[in-house]
Amino acid sequence: MATMLQSSALSALSGIRHGFFTRTGGVSRGCYESLNGGVGSNDAPAHVAENRARMAAAVGVLPTRLISAYQIHSPVVVTVDEPWNASSRPKADAIVTRASGLAIAVSTADCGPILFADAKAGVIGAAHAGWRGAFSGVAEATIAAMEQCGADRSRIVAALGPMIRQQNYEIGPEFVAQFTAADSSNERFFESAPRAGHALFDLAGYVAARLARAGIGQIDDLGRCTYAEPETFFSYRRSVHRREPDYGRHLNAIALAG
Repeated sequence: MATMLQSSALSALSGIRHGFFTRTGGVSRGCYESLNGGVGSNDAPAHVAENRARMAAAVGVLPTRLISAYQIHSPVVVTVDEPWNASSRPKADAIVTRASGLAIAVSTADCGPILFADAKAGVIGAAHAGWRGAFSGVAEATIAAMEQCGADRSRIVAALGPMIRQQNYEIGPEFVAQFTAADSSNERFFESAPRAGHALFDLAGYVAARLARAGIGQIDDLGRCTYAEPETFFSYRRSVHRREPDYGRHLNAIALAG
């Protein structure tokens, strides 16, 4: 059975199904063990398809109604009413829908997944917020797309799933300079790293601050670190440090019951 974590804030909403899937409960082997949902990985396609079918079942939809986009680390959002097939996936980093029985998902392996819901309006969203997407406004773009579907940002619940946390996210000085040049208050999201001239970045804190500034009514952070928990999560950065040939991808999905 596909293993997933849930947000207490989203779980409290009527008619919303969701899950931040871990790496356990699937059929993949090797560095992909076991619940790899990444169609862009070099895993056996049949294994990925079975894993995604298990995740679809966990959020109560048919496998063909669990969709994810071709992610490009952007603020691009697509609004959908019907599922697409794998060959026609749009290039985007967030998906919004008001269609019931359709699970929208983002793929992550250190980047920040955000699941959104306005239960009263019946509008949901899912965003992939790596540093590039977060910096360029993917969260705000998702909120705007939800509002175009009838959501109210003051009612939206946003949940941040497992991602790389500050103690394991070392970056160079050019990264800090880019963020502080955009807004001097961004300095609060960096701490000194053991390596001279480097810093540790609080991605989750940065994303949460942007959500709060955008007027989101409730923000829930699961607080889990993909890098620090190898038995539970995939991590791109950990795979690089371990010189592994590839890495698995999590799916983070949300659906309106229908």
